[in-house]
Amino acid sequence: MTNIRKVAELAGVSVATVSRALKSPDIVSPTTREKVLKAVDQAGYKPNLMAVQFRSQRTYNLVVLVPTIANTFFARVISGIQEAAQERGYGVLLCNTLGNEAMETQYASLVSTRQADGVIQLRAFNPFSEKAFPDGAVLPMINACEVLDDAPCPTVKLDNRAAAREATEHLISLGHRRIGMIKGPRRSPLTRDRQQGYQDALSAADIALDECLLCPGDFTPRSGYQSAETLIALAERPTAIFCESDEMAIGAISRIKEAGLRVPEDISVAGFDDIAFASYSDPPLTTIAQPAEAFGREAVAMLIEVLEGRQVDNLVLPYTLVSRASTATCRP
Repeated sequence: MTNIRKVAELAGVSVATVSRALKSPDIVSPTTREKVLKAVDQAGYKPNLMAVQFRSQRTYNLVVLVPTIANTFFARVISGIQEAAQERGYGVLLCNTLGNEAMETQYASLVSTRQADGVIQLRAFNPFSEKAFPDGAVLPMINACEVLDDAPCPTVKLDNRAAAREATEHLISLGHRRIGMIKGPRRSPLTRDRQQGYQDALSAADIALDECLLCPGDFTPRSGYQSAETLIALAERPTAIFCESDEMAIGAISRIKEAGLRVPEDISVAGFDDIAFASYSDPPLTTIAQPAEAFGREAVAMLIEVLEGRQVDNLVLPYTLVSRASTATCRP
Protein backbone atom coordinates (compact mmCIF):
# COMPACT_ATOMS: atom_id res chain seq x y z
CA MET A 1 0.00 0.00 0.00
CA THR A 2 1.25 3.43 -0.89
CA ASN A 3 2.57 5.12 2.24
CA ILE A 4 2.82 8.69 3.44
CA ARG A 5 6.43 9.03 2.28
CA LYS A 6 5.35 8.57 -1.33
CA VAL A 7 2.76 11.34 -0.87
CA ALA A 8 5.42 13.64 0.59
CA GLU A 9 7.72 12.93 -2.35
CA LEU A 10 5.01 13.68 -4.93
CA ALA A 11 3.96 16.87 -3.15
CA GLY A 12 7.53 18.04 -2.63
CA VAL A 13 7.05 18.51 1.12
CA SER A 14 8.10 16.75 4.30
CA VAL A 15 6.29 13.79 5.84
CA ALA A 16 5.46 16.04 8.81
CA THR A 17 3.77 18.54 6.49
CA VAL A 18 1.67 15.80 4.90
CA SER A 19 0.65 14.66 8.37
CA ARG A 20 -0.34 18.21 9.38
CA ALA A 21 -2.27 18.74 6.15
CA LEU A 22 -4.34 15.61 6.84
CA LYS A 23 -4.79 16.00 10.60
CA SER A 24 -5.03 19.78 10.98
CA PRO A 25 -5.66 21.26 7.50
CA ASP A 26 -6.54 24.67 8.97
CA ILE A 27 -2.93 25.27 10.07
CA VAL A 28 -1.47 24.53 6.63
CA SER A 29 -1.41 27.11 3.83
CA PRO A 30 -4.05 26.61 1.09
CA THR A 31 -1.33 26.14 -1.54
CA THR A 32 0.45 23.44 0.44
CA ARG A 33 -2.82 21.76 1.37
CA GLU A 34 -3.84 21.64 -2.30
CA LYS A 35 -0.48 20.07 -3.27
CA VAL A 36 -0.80 17.43 -0.57
CA LEU A 37 -4.39 16.54 -1.48
CA LYS A 38 -3.44 16.29 -5.14
CA ALA A 39 -0.55 13.99 -4.23
CA VAL A 40 -2.82 11.87 -2.02
CA ASP A 41 -5.20 11.43 -4.95
CA GLN A 42 -2.37 10.74 -7.38
CA ALA A 43 -0.77 8.14 -5.10
CA GLY A 44 -4.04 6.56 -4.11
CA TYR A 45 -3.08 6.98 -0.46
CA LYS A 46 -5.71 5.91 2.12
CA PRO A 47 -4.84 7.37 5.53
CA ASN A 48 -6.09 5.59 8.64
CA LEU A 49 -8.74 8.14 9.56
CA MET A 50 -9.64 6.40 12.81
CA ALA A 51 -6.03 6.62 13.95
CA VAL A 52 -5.81 10.27 12.91
CA GLN A 53 -8.95 11.11 14.87
CA PHE A 54 -7.77 9.16 17.92
CA ARG A 55 -4.44 11.00 18.05
CA SER A 56 -5.90 14.45 17.41
CA GLN A 57 -9.13 14.00 19.39
CA ARG A 58 -10.87 15.65 16.44
CA THR A 59 -13.37 14.14 14.03
CA TYR A 60 -13.30 17.01 11.51
CA ASN A 61 -17.08 16.79 11.30
CA LEU A 62 -19.40 19.75 11.88
CA VAL A 63 -23.09 19.36 12.69
CA VAL A 64 -25.36 21.87 10.92
CA LEU A 65 -28.87 22.28 12.32
CA VAL A 66 -31.21 23.69 9.64
CA PRO A 67 -34.86 24.54 10.40
CA THR A 68 -35.86 23.50 6.87
CA ILE A 69 -33.87 22.71 3.76
CA ALA A 70 -36.94 23.58 1.69
CA ASN A 71 -36.29 27.29 2.30
CA THR A 72 -34.20 28.72 -0.53
CA PHE A 73 -32.38 31.16 1.77
CA PHE A 74 -31.14 28.33 3.97
CA ALA A 75 -30.09 26.41 0.87
CA ARG A 76 -27.68 29.25 0.08
CA VAL A 77 -26.41 29.33 3.68
CA ILE A 78 -25.74 25.58 3.50
CA SER A 79 -23.84 26.09 0.25
CA GLY A 80 -21.55 28.58 1.99
CA ILE A 81 -21.05 26.18 4.92
CA GLN A 82 -20.14 23.24 2.71
CA GLU A 83 -17.74 25.29 0.62
CA ALA A 84 -15.91 26.72 3.65
CA ALA A 85 -15.85 23.40 5.51
CA GLN A 86 -14.38 21.57 2.55
CA GLU A 87 -11.68 24.20 2.17
CA ARG A 88 -10.70 23.66 5.80
CA GLY A 89 -10.78 19.88 5.64
CA TYR A 90 -14.06 19.37 7.50
CA GLY A 91 -17.08 17.26 6.68
CA VAL A 92 -20.67 18.45 7.22
CA LEU A 93 -23.44 16.50 8.94
CA LEU A 94 -26.58 18.24 7.70
CA CYS A 95 -29.66 17.90 9.89
CA ASN A 96 -33.08 19.05 8.62
CA THR A 97 -34.68 19.54 12.04
CA LEU A 98 -37.98 21.26 11.14
CA GLY A 99 -37.54 23.24 14.36
CA ASN A 100 -37.88 20.12 16.53
CA GLU A 101 -36.01 20.81 19.77
CA ALA A 102 -35.67 17.15 20.75
CA MET A 103 -34.18 16.36 17.35
CA GLU A 104 -31.74 19.28 17.59
CA THR A 105 -30.63 18.17 21.06
CA GLN A 106 -30.10 14.63 19.78
CA TYR A 107 -27.92 15.79 16.90
CA ALA A 108 -25.94 18.16 19.15
CA SER A 109 -25.12 15.18 21.40
CA LEU A 110 -22.87 13.92 18.59
CA VAL A 111 -20.32 16.40 19.97
CA SER A 112 -20.45 14.90 23.46
CA THR A 113 -20.01 11.41 22.03
CA ARG A 114 -17.04 12.56 19.92
CA GLN A 115 -18.75 11.92 16.61
CA ALA A 116 -18.52 15.61 15.67
CA ASP A 117 -16.46 18.60 16.80
CA GLY A 118 -19.00 21.40 16.86
CA VAL A 119 -22.40 22.71 15.83
CA ILE A 120 -23.66 25.49 13.57
CA GLN A 121 -27.20 26.29 14.68
CA LEU A 122 -29.35 28.30 12.25
CA ARG A 123 -32.26 28.74 14.66
CA ALA A 124 -32.73 30.57 17.96
CA PHE A 125 -32.40 27.55 20.23
CA ASN A 126 -29.53 26.15 22.33
CA PRO A 127 -29.44 22.38 21.68
CA PHE A 128 -26.85 21.62 24.36
CA SER A 129 -27.95 20.45 27.79
CA GLU A 130 -26.69 22.18 30.94
CA LYS A 131 -25.37 18.82 32.12
CA ALA A 132 -23.13 18.45 29.07
CA PHE A 133 -22.03 22.10 29.08
CA PRO A 134 -22.72 23.85 32.41
CA ASP A 135 -22.76 27.65 32.78
CA GLY A 136 -19.36 29.14 32.02
CA ALA A 137 -18.30 26.34 29.68
CA VAL A 138 -17.35 27.30 26.13
CA LEU A 139 -19.96 25.89 23.78
CA PRO A 140 -18.55 24.41 20.56
CA MET A 141 -21.28 26.20 18.62
CA ILE A 142 -21.98 29.18 16.40
CA ASN A 143 -25.53 30.55 16.25
CA ALA A 144 -26.17 32.08 12.81
CA CYS A 145 -29.04 33.74 10.93
CA GLU A 146 -31.79 33.49 13.57
CA VAL A 147 -29.98 34.04 16.86
CA LEU A 148 -30.82 33.91 20.53
CA ASP A 149 -30.95 37.26 22.35
CA ASP A 150 -28.65 35.89 25.05
CA ALA A 151 -26.76 33.38 22.94
CA PRO A 152 -24.19 31.43 24.99
CA CYS A 153 -21.88 31.33 21.98
CA PRO A 154 -20.64 33.63 19.18
CA THR A 155 -23.28 34.72 16.66
CA VAL A 156 -23.49 35.73 13.00
CA LYS A 157 -26.51 37.85 12.19
CA LEU A 158 -28.01 40.73 10.24
CA ASP A 159 -29.35 43.94 11.76
CA ASN A 160 -32.89 42.88 10.88
CA ARG A 161 -34.50 45.86 12.59
CA ALA A 162 -32.46 48.38 10.59
CA ALA A 163 -32.99 46.45 7.34
CA ALA A 164 -36.78 46.28 7.77
CA ARG A 165 -36.87 49.95 8.62
CA GLU A 166 -35.01 50.78 5.39
CA ALA A 167 -37.38 48.64 3.33
CA THR A 168 -40.40 50.37 4.89
CA GLU A 169 -38.82 53.79 4.45
CA HIS A 170 -38.40 52.97 0.76
CA LEU A 171 -42.16 52.42 0.47
CA ILE A 172 -42.86 55.61 2.41
CA SER A 173 -40.53 57.56 0.11
CA LEU A 174 -42.75 56.44 -2.80
CA GLY A 175 -45.73 58.09 -1.14
CA HIS A 176 -47.25 55.02 0.52
CA ARG A 177 -48.80 55.57 3.93
CA ARG A 178 -51.08 52.58 4.22
CA ILE A 179 -48.51 49.78 4.29
CA GLY A 180 -49.39 46.21 5.15
CA MET A 181 -46.94 43.76 6.68
CA ILE A 182 -46.84 39.98 6.37
CA LYS A 183 -44.85 38.68 9.30
CA GLY A 184 -42.80 35.55 9.95
CA PRO A 185 -43.35 32.87 12.62
CA ARG A 186 -44.65 34.25 15.90
CA ARG A 187 -41.79 32.95 18.07
CA SER A 188 -38.97 33.97 15.75
CA PRO A 189 -36.64 36.82 16.79
CA LEU A 190 -36.49 37.72 13.09
CA THR A 191 -40.22 38.41 13.10
CA ARG A 192 -39.96 40.60 16.18
CA ASP A 193 -36.98 42.61 14.92
CA ARG A 194 -38.36 43.12 11.41
CA GLN A 195 -41.74 44.22 12.76
CA GLN A 196 -39.98 46.67 15.07
CA GLY A 197 -38.07 48.12 12.11
CA TYR A 198 -41.34 48.49 10.20
CA GLN A 199 -42.89 50.29 13.16
CA ASP A 200 -39.79 52.50 13.56
CA ALA A 201 -40.20 53.72 9.99
CA LEU A 202 -43.92 54.41 10.44
CA SER A 203 -43.31 56.31 13.65
CA ALA A 204 -40.57 58.44 12.10
CA ALA A 205 -42.98 59.39 9.29
CA ASP A 206 -45.85 60.14 11.72
CA ILE A 207 -47.90 57.25 10.35
CA ALA A 208 -50.10 55.60 12.96
CA LEU A 209 -49.77 51.84 13.33
CA ASP A 210 -52.91 50.02 12.16
CA GLU A 211 -53.02 46.51 13.64
CA CYS A 212 -55.37 45.43 10.83
CA LEU A 213 -52.45 45.75 8.44
CA LEU A 214 -50.32 43.21 10.35
CA CYS A 215 -50.83 39.64 9.13
CA PRO A 216 -49.23 36.40 10.36
CA GLY A 217 -47.06 34.24 8.15
CA ASP A 218 -44.38 31.56 8.33
CA PHE A 219 -41.92 32.53 5.58
CA THR A 220 -43.63 30.25 3.00
CA PRO A 221 -45.31 31.31 -0.29
CA ARG A 222 -48.59 29.81 0.93
CA SER A 223 -48.71 32.05 4.00
CA GLY A 224 -47.93 35.09 1.85
CA TYR A 225 -50.77 34.15 -0.49
CA GLN A 226 -53.22 33.72 2.40
CA SER A 227 -52.24 36.93 4.17
CA ALA A 228 -52.44 38.94 0.95
CA GLU A 229 -55.99 37.65 0.57
CA THR A 230 -56.80 39.07 3.99
CA LEU A 231 -55.19 42.42 3.25
CA ILE A 232 -56.83 43.03 -0.13
CA ALA A 233 -60.23 42.18 1.38
CA LEU A 234 -60.00 45.12 3.80
CA ALA A 235 -62.45 47.98 3.23
CA GLU A 236 -59.42 50.24 2.93
CA ARG A 237 -56.77 48.00 1.48
CA PRO A 238 -53.05 48.86 1.65
CA THR A 239 -51.28 50.50 -1.26
CA ALA A 240 -48.09 48.62 -0.37
CA ILE A 241 -47.14 45.41 1.44
CA PHE A 242 -43.83 44.63 3.10
CA CYS A 243 -43.23 40.90 3.50
CA GLU A 244 -40.64 39.52 5.93
CA SER A 245 -39.40 37.03 3.33
CA ASP A 246 -39.21 36.87 -0.46
CA GLU A 247 -41.11 33.60 -0.57
CA MET A 248 -44.07 35.22 1.20
CA ALA A 249 -43.81 38.20 -1.14
CA ILE A 250 -43.98 35.94 -4.19
CA GLY A 251 -47.04 34.22 -2.74
CA ALA A 252 -48.61 37.62 -2.02
CA ILE A 253 -48.04 38.83 -5.58
CA SER A 254 -49.73 35.70 -6.91
CA ARG A 255 -52.88 36.36 -4.86
CA ILE A 256 -52.94 40.09 -5.68
CA LYS A 257 -52.83 39.33 -9.40
CA GLU A 258 -55.50 36.63 -9.09
CA ALA A 259 -57.76 39.31 -7.60
CA GLY A 260 -57.38 41.37 -10.78
CA LEU A 261 -55.05 43.91 -9.18
CA ARG A 262 -51.72 45.01 -10.59
CA VAL A 263 -48.27 45.06 -8.98
CA PRO A 264 -47.03 47.74 -8.51
CA GLU A 265 -49.72 49.96 -10.07
CA ASP A 266 -52.36 49.03 -7.48
CA ILE A 267 -50.23 47.52 -4.71
CA SER A 268 -46.47 47.70 -4.31
CA VAL A 269 -44.77 44.66 -2.77
CA ALA A 270 -41.36 44.37 -1.11
CA GLY A 271 -39.66 41.29 0.32
CA PHE A 272 -36.65 40.27 2.36
CA ASP A 273 -33.69 37.93 1.54
CA ASP A 274 -33.07 38.45 -2.22
CA ILE A 275 -33.40 34.78 -3.11
CA ALA A 276 -32.55 33.72 -6.66
CA PHE A 277 -36.20 33.87 -7.77
CA ALA A 278 -36.58 37.48 -6.60
CA SER A 279 -35.09 39.01 -9.73
CA TYR A 280 -37.13 36.69 -11.99
CA SER A 281 -40.55 37.07 -10.36
CA ASP A 282 -43.24 38.98 -12.24
CA PRO A 283 -42.57 41.78 -11.63
CA PRO A 284 -38.99 41.54 -10.32
CA LEU A 285 -39.08 41.91 -6.54
CA THR A 286 -37.81 44.83 -4.49
CA THR A 287 -36.12 43.30 -1.47
CA ILE A 288 -33.47 43.41 1.23
CA ALA A 289 -30.45 41.43 0.05
CA GLN A 290 -28.62 39.60 2.79
CA PRO A 291 -25.39 37.66 2.09
CA ALA A 292 -26.65 34.12 2.65
CA GLU A 293 -23.49 32.32 1.56
CA ALA A 294 -21.42 34.62 3.80
CA PHE A 295 -23.48 33.51 6.81
CA GLY A 296 -22.34 29.96 6.11
CA ARG A 297 -18.70 30.75 5.38
CA GLU A 298 -18.29 33.01 8.40
CA ALA A 299 -20.01 30.51 10.71
CA VAL A 300 -17.53 27.80 9.70
CA ALA A 301 -14.51 30.07 10.14
CA MET A 302 -15.74 31.23 13.55
CA LEU A 303 -16.52 27.71 14.75
CA ILE A 304 -13.05 26.48 13.84
CA GLU A 305 -11.61 29.43 15.78
CA VAL A 306 -13.68 28.37 18.81
CA LEU A 307 -12.49 24.77 18.44
CA GLU A 308 -8.91 26.03 18.33
CA GLY A 309 -9.46 27.79 21.66
CA ARG A 310 -9.40 31.34 20.32
CA GLN A 311 -11.58 34.28 21.36
CA VAL A 312 -14.34 34.94 18.82
CA ASP A 313 -16.49 38.08 18.65
CA ASN A 314 -20.07 38.32 17.37
CA LEU A 315 -20.41 39.35 13.73
CA VAL A 316 -23.06 41.51 12.06
CA LEU A 317 -23.17 41.16 8.27
CA PRO A 318 -24.19 43.95 5.87
CA TYR A 319 -27.44 44.18 3.90
CA THR A 320 -28.51 46.10 0.80
CA LEU A 321 -31.88 47.44 -0.33
CA VAL A 322 -32.42 46.28 -3.92
CA SER A 323 -35.08 48.33 -5.69
CA ARG A 324 -36.85 46.54 -8.54
CA ALA A 325 -40.12 46.83 -10.45
CA SER A 326 -42.48 45.50 -7.76
CA THR A 327 -42.55 48.88 -6.00
CA ALA A 328 -43.58 52.21 -7.50
CA THR A 329 -44.98 55.64 -6.61
CA CYS A 330 -48.32 55.48 -4.81
CA ARG A 331 -51.28 56.41 -6.99
CA PRO A 332 -54.07 58.40 -5.30
